[in-house]
Amino acid sequence: MCRSVIPADVREPTPRPGSPAARSRRRFLKLSAIAAWRALAGASGAAPCSGPPSAEASGREGRRETSGRSLTLFLCGDVMTGRGIDQALPHPSAPEIHERYLRSAADYVKLAETANGAFARPLGFSTIWGAAHEEWGRVAPDLRIVNLETSVTTSHDWLPKGINYRMHPANVPCLTAAGIDCCALANNHVLDWGPAGLLETLDTLREAKLASAGAGRNAAQARRPAVLDVPGKGRVIVFAFGTASSGIPTDWAATADGPGVDLLPDLSEATLRSVARRVRDVKREGDIVVASIHWGANWGYDVPPRQRSFAHGLVDVAGVDVVHGHSSHHAKGIEVRAGRPILYGCGDFISDYEGIRGRDEYRDDLVVMYFPTLAVGTGRLVRFRLTPLRLRRFRLVRPSRQDFAWLRDTLARECGKLGTSVEPVGEGALELRWT
Repeated sequence: MCRSVIPADVREPTPRPGSPAARSRRRFLKLSAIAAWRALAGASGAAPCSGPPSAEASGREGRRETSGRSLTLFLCGDVMTGRGIDQALPHPSAPEIHERYLRSAADYVKLAETANGAFARPLGFSTIWGAAHEEWGRVAPDLRIVNLETSVTTSHDWLPKGINYRMHPANVPCLTAAGIDCCALANNHVLDWGPAGLLETLDTLREAKLASAGAGRNAAQARRPAVLDVPGKGRVIVFAFGTASSGIPTDWAATADGPGVDLLPDLSEATLRSVARRVRDVKREGDIVVASIHWGANWGYDVPPRQRSFAHGLVDVAGVDVVHGHSSHHAKGIEVRAGRPILYGCGDFISDYEGIRGRDEYRDDLVVMYFPTLAVGTGRLVRFRLTPLRLRRFRLVRPSRQDFAWLRDTLARECGKLGTSVEPVGEGALELRWT
């Protein structure tokens, strides 16, 4: 399999100038830039392959009957439908980007084809979700919640931050085709195309009847949770927070009269108490509260003590029922505290990273669908199914046995550090175990 090399800064926040990470990155860029362009130059020789399915799958099929006494969520990590993915969809944005080594988002399509073979374009709106549709039909989650890590806009007001994700608003059917209910927006790419880009993102999602949380026209809107009603089962309340550790610029924080994201100042006890007050102001008896939080570095399995302490506080003090952490490009360990799941890093789910090398040991092409099932009325975790998939040619497919085993063993190792374990169940799925 031919794989190309692209500098790591196409997918990582820029490190602080002068830091060891910055010096390491400069050396890596020098070594890899020439190889990247050579790979792109040879991409045109890839052989054609079959196109996307002829019919669009129904995003809302397979919902659970509402007479049950449990509620199942679908959660995942970063959904990055901008840049290369956007170029492969029916209504691509202007391809110009402003990265150090690449100037066209279409180059990311070429990289994917170089790595895994050519594919017909445009892709259907449901095609990128591939095998996820089958799993949604099998599990039938009541709600589907994602971290949407792109601006949905035609804005040209790009910010000089190294990487700028943008999806054309006319491609928003790729989200509705997946039956997404709520998009967390407090991340480090939703403002890539300026305040105008964020405002258009909010308008586009609202017009598509997609709930969102974590960003707004002002601080009051950015801090407002999404309240999702599940008939016969109650309410799910989604808060979305961001932290500077994920690469969110501090001046992206929404203000009293300016757009932005709900950016936590830190992970201190004072911040935890503030979050707890906000949850108490909204939560009613029987509600399930999800705290979707964009935090931490892109790479590495370790959970910083401050993160873990804050997550425990969200459960113990704030009354949060599910901590939905993301920012890492790969899946991290899962903890269960007082019957509440804590996902420290869900990994990527949809991205244009095929063909990018440099962190191969983390296998960011292997992704996870998370299905926590919670007791209605108490919010306690009843069961937790995880379904591994692989991103290939800009669509999700079933992993090979070897890839499934690799991800199973990795999750077992990392979950073991947090007092949980995983076991294979059925065909191609894992079950989380806890005490």
